Amino acid sequence: MTSLRSPVEAASVGHPTYSQTFPCEPSTAEIGRELVRDVLGVWHLDDLADRAALIITELIANASRHTPCPRIRLIFGRPSATRVRVGVVDEEPSRLPALSQADEGDESGRGLLLIDAVADRWGYDLQGSGRRPWGKEVWAELRTEGDE
Repeated sequence: MTSLRSPVEAASVGHPTYSQTFPCEPSTAEIGRELVRDVLGVWHLDDLADRAALIITELIANASRHTPCPRIRLIFGRPSATRVRVGVVDEEPSRLPALSQADEGDESGRGLLLIDAVADRWGYDLQGSGRRPWGKEVWAELRTEGDE
């Protein structure tokens, strides 16, 4: 059996980032949850693992459901000493995320609401330059314990 991921070797100092590309399919969520837990463990931020795993699961579900992309890139970073960023990059810049209200009987449509509830902030950044972006990163940030 071939592994879809390599061992995590995320730097634990400075403003490190770890990223890896996977198929854009719902089964990638399991790998994403393991990966975010591994990266946060390297950074000694295990207390954020449950929220980050929920976020990455929802971001992967949204990308696999709403984009025709064959692959996505999972990105885990420390943009500052007090924040962790979890993101998914896809190649569909025209499908931007937006909060919506799901009806009571709906079986989907609550992913961004969950992210909004557990993340300290979230958003998206278009990828590429000029007027022709090639993709987008949808991300969410969590504060570390030392942040007031």
